[in-house]
Amino acid sequence: MKIKNSIVSMALLFVTVFAFAQNKDDMRVMKDAEKAITTLKQSDRGLEKFFNNASGYVIFPNVGEGALIIGAASGNGVLYENGVSTGMAEMKKLDIGIQAGGEAYTQVVFFETEEALNEFKEGNFEFSAEAKAVIIDEAVSKNANYNDGVVVFAKSKGGVMADVSIGGQKFSYSEF
Repeated sequence: MKIKNSIVSMALLFVTVFAFAQNKDDMRVMKDAEKAITTLKQSDRGLEKFFNNASGYVIFPNVGEGALIIGAASGNGVLYENGVSTGMAEMKKLDIGIQAGGEAYTQVVFFETEEALNEFKEGNFEFSAEAKAVIIDEAVSKNANYNDGVVVFAKSKGGVMADVSIGGQKFSYSEF
């Protein structure tokens, strides 16, 4: 009986520690997301219209990508609806082609409609090889438009990447 109680106690302790660590990590991502929003708006004032008019948006403040023929990227982010954070998201990317290097960047995905936002929240959301992020630079958002209810912007944080590849991004989402 004592062994069984010890096992149960250890399991509860593990779950508690894991939940605390996950919550702390989520808080860091949320703080980074808020900073990233400010940085993006300062980098291109035209993004304000997307932040204000989108049904929702997900921001990945710290995406890391590396490649040597086969490339991969991942990042954690925060989903906002009406300017309020409603859940956490994860992005994974895999591609193949002529590519080498590594970089870090911020990515924001705006959803024009409730349908596009709901598709993301249901976990059925992917980008194909044809989807391209608009690289943020002063006033570049002026000519950007939604495609199938979605527009993506990325801002480099550092690194060097040479890339001619095909692949896609897959997203997952969990509410608070």
